[in-house]
Amino acid sequence: MKFIINREEILTPLQQIVSVIEKRQTMPILSNVLIVIEEDQLILTGTDLEIQIIAKINIAMATPGTITVPARKFLDICRLLPSGAEIKFELQGDKVKITSSRSRFSLSCLPADNYPEFAESELENHLFIAAGKFKKALDKTVFCMANQDVRYYLNGLLFNVSNSKFKLVASDGHRLSIYEDNLDQATGFEARIILPRKGVLELSRLLDDPEAELKVEFSSNNIRVFIKNLIFSAKLVDSKYPDFSKVFQQEFFNQIHIQKQVLKDALTRVAILSNEKFKGVTFDITPDRLKISTHNPEHDEAEEELIIEYIGEPLTIAFNAQYLLDAVSNLDSELAVLTIASNASSCFIDEPNDCGYKFIVMPMRL
Repeated sequence: MKFIINREEILTPLQQIVSVIEKRQTMPILSNVLIVIEEDQLILTGTDLEIQIIAKINIAMATPGTITVPARKFLDICRLLPSGAEIKFELQGDKVKITSSRSRFSLSCLPADNYPEFAESELENHLFIAAGKFKKALDKTVFCMANQDVRYYLNGLLFNVSNSKFKLVASDGHRLSIYEDNLDQATGFEARIILPRKGVLELSRLLDDPEAELKVEFSSNNIRVFIKNLIFSAKLVDSKYPDFSKVFQQEFFNQIHIQKQVLKDALTRVAILSNEKFKGVTFDITPDRLKISTHNPEHDEAEEELIIEYIGEPLTIAFNAQYLLDAVSNLDSELAVLTIASNASSCFIDEPNDCGYKFIVMPMRL
């Protein structure tokens, strides 16, 4: 087995694959990247058994074969070679010889027969979506995913398809973000799946070309996404996502309209003196005025008054400042609309025009 390739052709796919490979592995071969040459194609595969990325590169000068090499070492060699360098890769016994100009490397490798197969069930559903549209949906929701929560379904992202519409939902139990948009083609099916946290973050990173069209295939256990010359696969979270629709079926106070940037700046300033752990700030809302205040165990205090558009009863409610900042920063319009439930159980943050993005944050007791 041998091939010759330009550094630029192999570097990016190798970087995309290596990020999936965990540094600490239960099986030594999982630290390796699987290299296959067949029919003028170089196929690179990396997996942690939960997520897998396959990259296919067209190659002219190659002798077929398969082998696995240490992923990070191989990446570092390619990365540190000069730009435009030609890399020669040759298997000799149980070693791989890599040469480029005056550089020579010899890597120990493991046979490809021992490389674990990524178990996938038959993927009966499929749809097409623009990478830019899907990336925007991910960016608006991923920050709400829980991290290592015992309710493991929250450590992921709900992907809901309903014929020609799709919806992404993420929540950590204290806040929730929902993003809805239309698909270009009707799918003719309804489905709900939960993507795992690591898979979501990896997928978001791979969507670097907004013009690319993604083909998404999934079943109740697996998802596979075709991104140009990459195939991303992940095992889904086997659980049911909680029903969040009840949060919409309640009475609300009148909407509060406020300039997004003004609210952002005020929250950022006031939060400096909030409790470092809880980041709590109090909203005192009266017609035309919003007072944001906070204090901390060192008896520091901060207060800021803003002009708002609001008609209704005065009310006082407290929030985590960081949760509000995350939400407001993700709005596209210049105006933020805050709608507080009449029992003060939640606050909706969205835009004045009918947008596909909604953010819900639960209040705090201070």
